[in-house]
Amino acid sequence: MATRPKSPPRLVALLRGINVGGKHKLPMEELRRIATQLGWRDAATVIQTGNLLFTADVDELAAAKTLERALAEEFGFAVPVVVRRLDALRRDLAECPFAEARTERPSLLHAGWSRAKLPKTLAADLAPYAKGGERIAVVGHCVWIDFVGGVARSKVTSAVLDRLVEGTVTLRNSKTFAAILAGDAGE
Repeated sequence: MATRPKSPPRLVALLRGINVGGKHKLPMEELRRIATQLGWRDAATVIQTGNLLFTADVDELAAAKTLERALAEEFGFAVPVVVRRLDALRRDLAECPFAEARTERPSLLHAGWSRAKLPKTLAADLAPYAKGGERIAVVGHCVWIDFVGGVARSKVTSAVLDRLVEGTVTLRNSKTFAAILAGDAGE
């Protein structure tokens, strides 16, 4: 009995720092066009802040680097990209240690990913920056931050995260995370 070839995985590219505060404008239709030019299939974007769903037979690191190069060539600025398998993102959400925050304050609960391995000590290393009841947990490849008092006032900043992880960390709030997963509900 012949085995059926395995279908390529559904992937999610999480772009950091685009279309925020009027800087680094990157239209989503252009992002989809670039993904298609790279040979990726079923490219779809969710929300204007750089969330690209696509199907490709390529590993996450190679996809991230390829997309970064293509975006730099096309737009003239660097865009850090983290790529995760969609099934891994679903697991990350299922393993959220602050599940009640997903319904109570979804815009304040953030999940973060990096291409760099998250240090086992990351939650403890971030603890001195956490104020006003903020909670931090690392579960697998995901750092969860419950910004109870608001993101703008927090000392747990992108710069602090990047320094402690020794790589770029990109965050998505729970509402965006849910929209990404809902955007591919037909998978």
